[in-house]
Amino acid sequence: MLPPIAEIVDNFAFLEEWEDRHQYLMELGRKLPPLPEEARTEANKVRGCVSQVWLDTSVDRRDGAPRLHFRGDSDAHITKGVVAVLIAFFDGRTAEDAAKADALGLFQRLGLSEHLTAQRSNGARAMMERIRQDAARVSEAA
Repeated sequence: MLPPIAEIVDNFAFLEEWEDRHQYLMELGRKLPPLPEEARTEANKVRGCVSQVWLDTSVDRRDGAPRLHFRGDSDAHITKGVVAVLIAFFDGRTAEDAAKADALGLFQRLGLSEHLTAQRSNGARAMMERIRQDAARVSEAA
C-alpha cells in the first residue's frame, strides 16, 4: 500500500543523496497493487511515455463532488515509481481539485524534475496531462 503523499514528501526531504531517492522511488513503485490484465488496455495506455504506462481512472460519485481514483503500472521500475507518486498525489481528490493540482510543483519539491532523464520527465508530464484530462471530463459530466 502506498503511503500518503505527505509522508512521501517527508521521506524525500530526509533522503539527501539522489541514489537513495532513486531507490525510494523504485520502492514506491513496488508498493503499487498489481494492475489487472483487463486494465492494460489501449484506452488506459498513456501516450508520450517511452516506457509502457497504464493509468486506470475510476470515479466515486458518492458523497457529493465526484472523486477520482487511480490504478497504474509501468514496465520500467523508475517509471513505475513515478506512477506511484502521481497516484499518491491525485488519488481521492475531487475532479475539480485534481484538474488544478500542481503536480509539477510537487516534482520540483521532490527533486524529480532535475534528476529524471528528459524522456522520463516527458513521460511524467504526459501522465499528469492524462490525469488532468480525465478530471476535466469528469467535471464537465458532473
